[in-house]
Amino acid sequence: MQYGTDENTGQPQMNSAAPLATANESYASIDARRLSLEALWHRGCCLATFLEQQGVKEDSAVAILMRNDLSFLESMIAISVLGAYAVPLNWHLTGPEIKYILEDSGALMLMAHADLYCPVAQFVPSKEQCVIARTPEEISGPYRIHADQCEVPEGVVNLDDAINVSQPQLDRSRVGSRNSILYTSGTTGRPKGVRKLPLPAVEARKYAQLSQLWFDLKPDVRTVMAGPMYHSAPNTYTRQVLNSGGSITLMARFDAEELLAVIERDRITHLHLVPIMMVRLLRLSEEVKKRHNLSSLQFVIHGAAPISVETKRAFIEWWGPVIYEYYGSTEAGMISRSSTEEWLERPGTVGKAWPGREVRIYSDSGEILAPGTVGDVYAGLQGVPNFTYQNADAQRLEIGRDGLITNGDVGYLDEDGYLFLVDRKNDIVISGGVNIYPAEIECALIEHTAVADCAVIGIPDEEFGEKLLAFVKSTPGETLTQAELTTYLRGKLAGLKVPKEFVFTDSLPRDDSGKLMKRKLRDPYWAGRSRMI
Repeated sequence: MQYGTDENTGQPQMNSAAPLATANESYASIDARRLSLEALWHRGCCLATFLEQQGVKEDSAVAILMRNDLSFLESMIAISVLGAYAVPLNWHLTGPEIKYILEDSGALMLMAHADLYCPVAQFVPSKEQCVIARTPEEISGPYRIHADQCEVPEGVVNLDDAINVSQPQLDRSRVGSRNSILYTSGTTGRPKGVRKLPLPAVEARKYAQLSQLWFDLKPDVRTVMAGPMYHSAPNTYTRQVLNSGGSITLMARFDAEELLAVIERDRITHLHLVPIMMVRLLRLSEEVKKRHNLSSLQFVIHGAAPISVETKRAFIEWWGPVIYEYYGSTEAGMISRSSTEEWLERPGTVGKAWPGREVRIYSDSGEILAPGTVGDVYAGLQGVPNFTYQNADAQRLEIGRDGLITNGDVGYLDEDGYLFLVDRKNDIVISGGVNIYPAEIECALIEHTAVADCAVIGIPDEEFGEKLLAFVKSTPGETLTQAELTTYLRGKLAGLKVPKEFVFTDSLPRDDSGKLMKRKLRDPYWAGRSRMI
């Protein structure tokens, strides 16, 4: 077996059947279960053959409803080999939420873990269009899933069977030509899918190389993925590690002390974190921190949410000058990056635009602002895949200006071009590194017959950075309770979207046009502090 990189695509290439894992090979693992990277790609290529036989082809969409597992990686590989789009699904979503995304994306197939599939089976395509993986012990243990829920039900295709009966699909020319359709909610409250458009072959190769440089990835990299791969940043990072030929250890769920143990055990060199993880790591006792050898770490990058200067500085003091920070989005990709040295010189910066990228700060009227002036942050798409919103091209146009796009962030550039973020122009709440969209919650709340008006904001939380608070005005003659509304919302939304606190009020601040002025609700909670962890 020869394993290398395709000179046209920059992607891993295999030439025959995969061998068993050996001690010195690159690998993918979860706990003690380990596959050589070649074996992983072999299984993914066999799965690609099966999916193709079921009608999946270039430009098709295939949904993935899985926790971090080798089967998730195999599914991503299979979809990529076919030149199709992967649609990772947040497994916290309810059946109706999953149904909406499946329908909106046009997914032809659903790949799922058994315990996640059964509760939502009535909302997914016919059984003939589902491939289900047994939920392994590495996942059932940490999540306390009963053994009966882990087995593949009758009447659907078992993922292992689909792989075992198929020969590998060896046409690798389409690997990397498509990426994912990643769903992120907008101001309407409905999830919208970010559909990346394919680049020409030459540009795709340059982009692959740029991505490797961005994350400092090379074949001898050893990383651990502690965040859920249905999220944009962990998904992108995992893809790039696989494409680099590096080794990857998966954690079923994040645990601060366990992460330190994995870093020491597997001699981890590279790591992707979000700020909530850094907070929890810092809160470990000094005894635990000193117990583990972290000297193998070479490159630790974090992003996806704000982080306070105090937290960042404490982390640098603990782990040393290996900490990098990035700023980006699902739509625009990676925009800026800062090293430890750059950050220490300019505390709070999210870095300088990556070579070839462009960042501008605009006023509301469209004027380009001078350094030090706060305004709307816009970034160019040079060298990265363009995108549209699935079935919502008009929304794509709304965020553009002069060939650049905005994520809705507000910030400024210093004289040297380093970017500082000040606030989010929209009302997104970032809790534990996860974007939560109040409009979606408000749409669910207002459907309750006893709710006359409502607003949802983010307020400070010591652990998660922000938590949800709902203001509710009852209809005349009705009396609502927090318990009642919590139960109601849990039947309509994922648990992470249900507000932790409720305030019942007689009125909400709206202007003459009826626009809700959320800042009047939010400012008292954030007085004297920034909206950062």
